[in-house]
Amino acid sequence: MSEPNHDSPAEPTRRVRVALVFGGRSGEHAISAATAAGVMRAIDPEKYDVLPVGITREGAWVIASGDASRYELASGRLPEVTRESGREVAGLAEVGEVDVVFPLLHGPYGEDGTIQGLLELAGVRYVGAGVLASAVGMDKHYMKLVFAGHGLPVGPYVVVRPRDWEQRQAEVVREVQERLRFPVFVKPARAGSSLGVTRVDDLTGLAEAIEAARYHDPKVLVEQGLEGREIECAVLGGRDGGAPRASVPGEIVVDHDAATFYDFEAKYLSDSQARTEAPADLPADVSERVREIAVRAFEAIDGEGLSRVDVFVTPDGEVVLNEINTMPGFTPISMYPQMWEATGLSYPELIDELIQLALERPTGLR
Repeated sequence: MSEPNHDSPAEPTRRVRVALVFGGRSGEHAISAATAAGVMRAIDPEKYDVLPVGITREGAWVIASGDASRYELASGRLPEVTRESGREVAGLAEVGEVDVVFPLLHGPYGEDGTIQGLLELAGVRYVGAGVLASAVGMDKHYMKLVFAGHGLPVGPYVVVRPRDWEQRQAEVVREVQERLRFPVFVKPARAGSSLGVTRVDDLTGLAEAIEAARYHDPKVLVEQGLEGREIECAVLGGRDGGAPRASVPGEIVVDHDAATFYDFEAKYLSDSQARTEAPADLPADVSERVREIAVRAFEAIDGEGLSRVDVFVTPDGEVVLNEINTMPGFTPISMYPQMWEATGLSYPELIDELIQLALERPTGLR
């Protein structure tokens, strides 16, 4: 064996190749594209070789432009991935070799374990929750069952399955009357970004609200409205087998003169209907309780990588779980990065941490 040549220049370190997958077939297509735009702008180009991969609403995959401005929310414009956005490829097989996938997909056909299963089959590392955690986190019905099974506090609700509504509407209405108090919130079981969500103040609006939710998902949840503040907490997986980490909590403050609740328009299209505050102005013991419940919720579904946990804090300081989002909105102004920024982790640092967590974790059973 020859002696090493210490005078020769060292080989340059290859950048980690990251595929940002965004868009998709769900109603949250535009929000996913906006999330990708934020990550494109913030990711370290010296450390990562970024490959933007867009999925159209019809399910076609394209190697997309790396111009982040094409996918940003601007003046109420909703961005769109189309076949003209780049070079069309035959799915994952033609994307090329990558070290890690960052699946920035929201809603069904992406956040629900489908793309996670594809990546597991392909043996490709990826950011975020695995197949089961993604599926449970997407389906609010089974999410609540898992939370309750782990002794976590959830509010009263009624599940309306497709057959229930199609064959016994009167019984469904009676069940809602007997089990819940108005106002109630009617929502698709497997959708996000407040799509298809309606606040219902009395029985007369219930059927119409269920039909509106069914436009997005044949399975519907009717949840009892809870009096309290809408508080969120960001959770980040632990490094080297360590425990999950919780950010400081944040708060959604809705101007109820302008919006009934934190709906899609208030979230993404209006500058005046709601604001976010991080950290939330909470007593220290309540803040710690929110963080504790957020981590327990993350662990209950076997979460990995990242999640945003939404809770209600009632006037008497009780913390009640609303839901968990395994791929929350991730633009620079989204609550998940905002809460970590308030905790001391900047947006670029957060992106780097998530990719490193993904590289550290093998695919397959774990």
